[in-house]
Amino acid sequence: MAVSVRPLTPALAEKARKELFEEPGRVAGDLQHIKDWIAKQPHLRARTDDQWLVAFLRGCKFSLERTKQKLDLHYSVRTMAPELYGIHYDNPFFEEMLSLGVFIVLPKSPAPDAPLVSIVRPGRYDASKHSIMDVLAASNNLLKILLVDNDNAIVAGSQSILDLEGVTMAHFLQMTSSTMKKMIVMSQDASPLRMKGTHYLNTPPGFETILTAMKLLLNEKNKNRLFVHNKNYEELYKHIPQDVLPIEYGGKAGTIAEISDYWRAKVKEYSAWLDEDLQYGTDESKRPGKPKTAEDMFGVEGSFRQLEFD
Repeated sequence: MAVSVRPLTPALAEKARKELFEEPGRVAGDLQHIKDWIAKQPHLRARTDDQWLVAFLRGCKFSLERTKQKLDLHYSVRTMAPELYGIHYDNPFFEEMLSLGVFIVLPKSPAPDAPLVSIVRPGRYDASKHSIMDVLAASNNLLKILLVDNDNAIVAGSQSILDLEGVTMAHFLQMTSSTMKKMIVMSQDASPLRMKGTHYLNTPPGFETILTAMKLLLNEKNKNRLFVHNKNYEELYKHIPQDVLPIEYGGKAGTIAEISDYWRAKVKEYSAWLDEDLQYGTDESKRPGKPKTAEDMFGVEGSFRQLEFD
């Protein structure tokens, strides 16, 4: 049974075998099993191309049941929280985000089998004009591409640098309990990308309040992968090699503007694929059993006390 899955490099193939329990001889059968399951779900409109589905299998360590659950949740989130996906690549804010360097993914991995690194700079966008949801929606264009284009991200996972320089109270006030819940469900529960670490730089007053609230929503594994470096870049370099970082962070991997150009070209390459991807989601009126609701998935009002900032 032939499959259309890109061959892994030797280093990633070994990591996939050891850490994700990938057995090349079983991949075709596992993919067919998932496709057959999708075909029997009346509520689910899902991609069935092999490279997309193998990303979910790898993200779930080839557990067929977990893969089904994550696929269903992924498309449910798209339907229940359309604001997380509502800014397509042809929206002016997507170009603005790239131009400002609000969210970029570094094209070069630190090592052949190392996690991919992204940099988020929320202080770069105008909080009086846009929300953190806009940033997430725009960045999801890049994250969708990663799932089918970058084997390091899928097999080895991802690390994020969250640079809070320039973040204001207006940015903080956008981080409601509901917003944080949606962010966590989308990234931790509904995505096959495995979070290997978040590194906080240039943290302003009030940051600890947000971090404490976020930790309430994270699983134990991801709580232990949060690192606050503030202005200590040398500590950051112990986790992410300096030479793969942009020049702006003391690295040698080009400027943020050059990396943004890389992503402009990549989005152009995938534009038809991204257009096609808009059709997928769930129709909850056709779900067997009880339909899912946004309240079921994100209803966390009252889970936190009102956030208090110093």
